Amino acid sequence: MIIYYDSKTGNVERFVRKLSASTGWDCVKVADAPVVSEKGHLITYTTKIGCVPASTERFLQENHPYVLSVSSSGNRNWGPNFALAADKIARQYDIPLLFKFELSGLEQDLQIFIEKAVSYRNRGRLVN
Repeated sequence: MIIYYDSKTGNVERFVRKLSASTGWDCVKVADAPVVSEKGHLITYTTKIGCVPASTERFLQENHPYVLSVSSSGNRNWGPNFALAADKIARQYDIPLLFKFELSGLEQDLQIFIEKAVSYRNRGRLVN
């Protein structure tokens, strides 16, 4: 399985490193993959007050047909804007929202993400 990710402060990068160590999945930073040819899940962060990062937006403009789902890191201190980038991407590109986690995620967040991604792969759709 491939995970495309974008990270600014290192929170998402720490999450995907733990993910790769746990699963062996390939994790590719969006800056390193301007055009992709394989389907994968996208993990990004939320910037400013509920905005999609410009680097993620550039990646999606070219690659959204290859994105199976979107997840986002955020900070619960922002209340209703928590991890809002995932909601915005899901709506704009009609991509299923897989998961939201705080900062670099807890061990239980990692396990939930893995279960949801595997379930998506096995069933071809998201399972709540």
